[in-house]
Amino acid sequence: MRLDKYLKVSRIIKRRTVANDACDSEHVTVNGKRAKASYDVKEGDIIEIAFGAKTLRVRVLDVKEHVLKSGATDLYEIITE
Repeated sequence: MRLDKYLKVSRIIKRRTVANDACDSEHVTVNGKRAKASYDVKEGDIIEIAFGAKTLRVRVLDVKEHVLKSGATDLYEIITE
């Protein structure tokens, strides 16, 4: 699954266009490397997102195309906020 879509489906970022813009402006890294929106997310990847002064690090636990709002947090594990 594309990185921008994963961020939207997991509800880490609310909209896919915002996720795409975050990737384009180099606020998102995967496994320590800058990632484009087209990056193919896999289980075990470490995604790091810079939100201003804060940085969110999550580990990908599962990749699903569709998930209910209540199950979105099951897709990832927060490492640091």
